[in-house]
Amino acid sequence: MRRFVSFFAGILAIILILWGISAGMTAQKDSGSTGKLVIYNWGDYIDPDLLDEFTAETGIQVDYQTFDSNESMYTKIKQGGTTYDIAVPSEYMISKMIEEGMLLPIDHSQITGMENLGEEFVDQSFDPANKYSIPYFWGTLGIIYNSSMVEEEPLEWEDLWKEEYRNKIMLIDGAREGMGIGLQTLGYSLNSNDPAQLQEAADKLYDLTPNIKAIVADEIKGYMIQEEAAVAVSFSGEASEMLDGNENLVYVVPSKGSNLWFDNIVIPKTAKNIDGAHAFITFMLRPENALRNAEYVGYSTPNNVAKDMLDEETREDQAFYPSGETLDNLEVYDNLGKELLGDYNDLYLQFKMYRK
Repeated sequence: MRRFVSFFAGILAIILILWGISAGMTAQKDSGSTGKLVIYNWGDYIDPDLLDEFTAETGIQVDYQTFDSNESMYTKIKQGGTTYDIAVPSEYMISKMIEEGMLLPIDHSQITGMENLGEEFVDQSFDPANKYSIPYFWGTLGIIYNSSMVEEEPLEWEDLWKEEYRNKIMLIDGAREGMGIGLQTLGYSLNSNDPAQLQEAADKLYDLTPNIKAIVADEIKGYMIQEEAAVAVSFSGEASEMLDGNENLVYVVPSKGSNLWFDNIVIPKTAKNIDGAHAFITFMLRPENALRNAEYVGYSTPNNVAKDMLDEETREDQAFYPSGETLDNLEVYDNLGKELLGDYNDLYLQFKMYRK
C-alpha cells in the first residue's frame, strides 16, 4: 500500500511539473503577444519617434513592417503566416476586407479622441459609423503643373485636352484614376456602373492620347522635379514631395470633381494584441501626435484639432486642405465588385493599347 501511495504521489508530482511547464510556456506566449504590437503600414508613413514614444509610454514593443500596395497588403493578411495587429489600407480595400470578414470591429469604448476628427472624414460609405476603421491620412487626386512651362494653368480635368499640352502630360497609371478622369470630365460619377457611360469615358480618354507623354507610376515624381514634363496627374501625397523638389511646381484639385482617398487604421481579424491596437489608435488620435505625424509625412490629417495647430500657410493651402465647396464635389472610390472592376480594367487597358 505504501508503495502504491508513493508511486501515485510520484505520478502526481510529474503531472504537476508538466502542468507548470505548460502554463509557464503559455504565459510566456501570452506575454509576448501582449507585449508586442505588429504594425503593417506603408513605407515611411509615420514619424518613427512616435513609435518609440508609444513604447516608452505603454511598455508595448512595436514591430513595424511595410507594404507597397493595397493588394500586397491584402494578400499577405489573407494568406496568414505573419500576424498583424494594425494595418493601414485604403478605403476601397477596407470595404473589400469588411465584406470578406477579415477585420475586427473597433471597440470604441477602448479609444478616445474620435471627437478630434473632422465630421467630413468619418462615417464614410466604405465604413459607416467607422465600425471597422479609424481615419489616419487623407488626400486627393489632382493636377501638378510647372508654372514656368505652361501659359495657361490647367485647373480642371477638361483643361488636359487643350492643344497647349500636346505631348506634355504624365498620367498616373491606374484604371480607377484614368477612367475616373474620363467619367468626371463628362459629368458622371467616378463610380459609374452604366456601360454606356464607361464606354463614353474610354472614348474620351482616346482623345487625350496626343497630349500624354507617358503613363507611369512612382516615376512621375522624378520626371516632374527634373522638368521632364509640364503637367502630371497624381495624388496629393506624391504632389507634396514634388513641390518640395521644385519650386515651379503647383498642385491643384479640380473643383468640379475628383477623387477623395482615405488611409485608415484597421485591426485584422487574426490580431493577437487587440488591447495594444486600441491603445495605439488612441495614441495616434491625440492632436499633438497627429500634428507631428502630419508634419513628418506631409499628408493631410483628418484630425481637425491637429490641423488647427499647423502653421497658417499649410492649413490654409487649398491644394492640400480644399474648401468645403470643393470637398463636396469629391468622391470616394466605391468597392465596385469583381465583375464591374474587370470592366474598368478592360476599358483602361484598351485605352493604353490604343495609345501605343
